[in-house]
Amino acid sequence: MNEPTIRQPAVFLPLVMSLFALAMVLVHFAIYGIVVESDEGTAAHIFQLLMVAQIPFLAFRWVTLAPR
Repeated sequence: MNEPTIRQPAVFLPLVMSLFALAMVLVHFAIYGIVVESDEGTAAHIFQLLMVAQIPFLAFRWVTLAPR
């Protein structure tokens, strides 16, 4: 069985999406600090969308690597 490499999109894209979400959170904290807000901002919504958007890539990897 071939081992997945970092060059395959199903491996690479979730990793990039996670790193982008982490960078976005760190930049938001660096600019605004940790404050209590009454409503979530745009950064929080983008973070949530990035986390949910990883599910199809992970499901694809799970289906393709499952033993037959």
